[in-house]
Amino acid sequence: MQQSKFTTTLMNFIQHSPTPFHAVLNMQKILQQSGFIELKEADHWDLLPAHHYYVIRNGSSIIAFRMGNNDVIRTGLRMVGAHTDSPCLKLKPNPSKNRKGYWQLGVEVYGGVLLNPWFDRDLSLAGRVSYVTKHQQLHSCLIDFKQAIAIIPSLAIHLDRNANSSRSINAQENLSPIILQLPETEKKDVRALLKEKLLSNDSKCNVDQVLDYELCFYDTQAPALVGLKAEFISSARLDNLLSCYVGLASLVNMNNSVENKITSLLVCNDHEEVGSVSASGAQGPFLKSVLERIAGDHQKLSRMIDRSYLVSADNAHGVHPNYLDKHDECHGPLMNRGPVIKVNANQRYATNSETSALFRHLCKQAGVPVQSFVVRNDMACGSTIGPITASGIGVKTLDVGVPQLAMHSIREMAGVQDAYYLYKVMREFYGSEVD
Repeated sequence: MQQSKFTTTLMNFIQHSPTPFHAVLNMQKILQQSGFIELKEADHWDLLPAHHYYVIRNGSSIIAFRMGNNDVIRTGLRMVGAHTDSPCLKLKPNPSKNRKGYWQLGVEVYGGVLLNPWFDRDLSLAGRVSYVTKHQQLHSCLIDFKQAIAIIPSLAIHLDRNANSSRSINAQENLSPIILQLPETEKKDVRALLKEKLLSNDSKCNVDQVLDYELCFYDTQAPALVGLKAEFISSARLDNLLSCYVGLASLVNMNNSVENKITSLLVCNDHEEVGSVSASGAQGPFLKSVLERIAGDHQKLSRMIDRSYLVSADNAHGVHPNYLDKHDECHGPLMNRGPVIKVNANQRYATNSETSALFRHLCKQAGVPVQSFVVRNDMACGSTIGPITASGIGVKTLDVGVPQLAMHSIREMAGVQDAYYLYKVMREFYGSEVD
């Protein structure tokens, strides 16, 4: 895939994936178009060499894999891991408020959200809705309002003269979006609004009552190329839909006999931003259960894992030119200079010298530059699904990612070239044979 096409399809994927549910649905469509066969966890699996499969859990996590022509117990797997969720504002179960004639919806902060950029943005609402039909059957479906229906206005500086020096945000009091103006005595029901939306989207929808939902607000502004030479991507959810798409594109575009010798797998988990402790998160059993079924039995699983590698792909902190002191002077990744190997002595990242050496070698083979990141000693280090997966199944793992700015903002920034660099090296990794 050429770089221009890759960048366009990446941005399109992110734009149409406002929630983990939508991201997995869009990944499913791409996999189906590429000949991948859907598996159900409740069914018996008969996996055949040179066939391609995928399985979904909770509608928000997905594993896709291509069975190689060679014995997977002898070759091991080449695995790439990423996560489908991003920090956001999620709708509470009973969110409705009428304050001075403004209908507002209460939200819960999901993950480590950078809150300030959420003010004064054109917001929409998307996610999963569960309902009962007129025949008293339970169903769930995805919903996306798409157009801007909400906003969180800033307080004018005239009412807070210290806003630029000391304003703080109270997540309970200051973050409720305004979605409608109405008489002060009138009450609105968000479930009735969702039912109306479902019926307007599908006249054949047999919804009788909306029971519950998992919905989040998101910025309606589309991804864009910025910079005089269009060298940057500006978008919501680059962390970590960029890595999800890179892994997916790398997997589906494997098309020669050398690459197809080895079984290759992509796992994209939900709930990384809140610790991964869920049935569909990296601390859950999803990946291990799939690997057990690929291997066949416990002893074969251990043998297969010992010959396998996992690349945990999650964006890295690039050097911010206005905050140079936030980086170690020798480990400040720059955008458009290649993917970043992330290292931490306290195992917040899973990289070791052998796995980083493998990645450096693959970068050389792919003609891709590579960088390193180590957090300052006087700052806390974040983490990824890498250490969680490595400790859970015992696979040799490294943490990598493209450098980005404004991580966990409603709008983030990454390098166009870096995304394509990572795609090239992931293609190389999926076809690699390692003794």
